[in-house]
Amino acid sequence: MEKGKVVVLEDRVPKLKERRRQKANRRLILYLSFFFLFILCVLYFQSPLSAVRHVEVSGNRHLPAERIISLSGITKRTSFWKVNEQSVATRIARHPEIKEATVEKRLPNTIVIRVHEWRRIAYVYDRQTFFPLLENGRLLKQEAVKTAPSDAPVLVGWKNGDAIAEMTGQLAELPAPVLGAMSEIHYKPNSEYEDRVIVYMNDGYEVSATIHRFADKLSHYPAIVAELDRNVKGVIHLEVGSYFVPYEPPKKEDDDETTSP
Repeated sequence: MEKGKVVVLEDRVPKLKERRRQKANRRLILYLSFFFLFILCVLYFQSPLSAVRHVEVSGNRHLPAERIISLSGITKRTSFWKVNEQSVATRIARHPEIKEATVEKRLPNTIVIRVHEWRRIAYVYDRQTFFPLLENGRLLKQEAVKTAPSDAPVLVGWKNGDAIAEMTGQLAELPAPVLGAMSEIHYKPNSEYEDRVIVYMNDGYEVSATIHRFADKLSHYPAIVAELDRNVKGVIHLEVGSYFVPYEPPKKEDDDETTSP
């Protein structure tokens, strides 16, 4: 064996000890880092820093945002990380006026709630109170209001539950502009039409129709009105065909002329 390749053990022992000490120190630092990180996580989850700070609500029209947040069960004490989006959405959707709800977490501590309400297609008037009627046929007795609404027509004189149910289906099929043009719908059956209704429009016209094929007939209302003289108001009959009867018959030209004595 050549002299240059002889390894002296006394020279290697200090180096080996130093390497072992460095390796042990690195391992200790790693363990301490994990330990302090664990302590910080525990302190974070136990502190107000992990709580929900903001709740954003969108898509609501009739239900106030505060009401929807209350339905969610989320408060400023709720841990952001413990919020289950699907559970919260299911809880909100239990309200009869909510058709669908979605919940999203947005870092660092914001909850976003999006709702889709059932459309209010009418209000049933009874005992000086207006009860919202949804497009799915549900009557919201708990959401009654005392002031006349303007976002949907008011059903006046409706006592027949079957008639209301049939009318609900017809109103749900109407285009939004036509539905919004109605002020009141009165239930006025007569000997000729047992499902006759009188509709008072916001533009001053009156419509006499039947529940049967109501949506089909009223969907043509804008085109019918476009053919009329806006200065002459009256009743538009849509029971079978369609014709217009003014409130006051047009004056003859002879009536406007004055004769000399």
